[in-house]
Amino acid sequence: MPVIAPAIGQEFYTDVFARIMIVTIAAISLNFIMGYGGMISFGHAIFVGIGGYSVGILASHGIESAYIQWPIGILMSGLFALIIGAISLRTRGVYFIMITLAFAQMMYFLSVSVEKYGSDDGLTIDSRSDFGLSFFDLNDSMTMYYLAFVLMISCLYINFRIVNSRFGRVLRAGKSNNERMTTIGYPTFRYKLVAFVIAGMMCGLSGLLTANFEDFVSPDMLFWTFSGELIFMVVLGGMGTVMGPLGGAMIFLFLSEILSNITDAWHLIFGPFLILVVLFARGGVDGFLKKYEGPK
Repeated sequence: MPVIAPAIGQEFYTDVFARIMIVTIAAISLNFIMGYGGMISFGHAIFVGIGGYSVGILASHGIESAYIQWPIGILMSGLFALIIGAISLRTRGVYFIMITLAFAQMMYFLSVSVEKYGSDDGLTIDSRSDFGLSFFDLNDSMTMYYLAFVLMISCLYINFRIVNSRFGRVLRAGKSNNERMTTIGYPTFRYKLVAFVIAGMMCGLSGLLTANFEDFVSPDMLFWTFSGELIFMVVLGGMGTVMGPLGGAMIFLFLSEILSNITDAWHLIFGPFLILVVLFARGGVDGFLKKYEGPK
């Protein structure tokens, strides 16, 4: 895209694809627990917000070093994921969904109530994370693009390796039949909790990138509707597939951009489209393509 966009005179597409890759990282993390672990979280945006606010709050206090901001953001995301997961994973099904939603709303209203950091007006970030390298400046759009690209590819690779490891096989088996796995001696609760923490830290990374890309953080990053959008992306692309979150994020963001330019009520069009995907394209785009691929 950095080559194609200038060639066609549409340089802004580079930023569009950078945003897609950043959101894809959050979708990958959700797909990891939802597609492979059966944990449908309606509060996954919490970790995007934690990562984003780690950059915003530290920058507002004059701490701009990426070597401080990024470890704190990822570790805080992991810590909150550990606390939320330890409580939520004691439930199943709709109760798990409702508890994660409740945590998301708690964090959302907490961010709204803190006037020091912008309240519901959000917090402007005056300076992006500083890596202390002259050739690696996040104020440069190309540097931000390639950083998002490398991190997205890394997350895809990590996701692929984990789900195909012994840990991943236990996680998938627990989704299929948790009682049987527990009966034969596997502590599925601990496996799911570890997976939840990994997903939270990965999603926090998306928040760190979002804050630097937008130069702004707001409570909307934590709101439950963003968690719902991440679920849409995973379902659209193909839940429980490696490349599904990328395809889902691209389709969702492109469609939302196109339809929102046509009408403010674009959800009325997108909703039936999602229903059709669920009914006629089981497995999302990934499943649809595999169904109609030619002979090997």
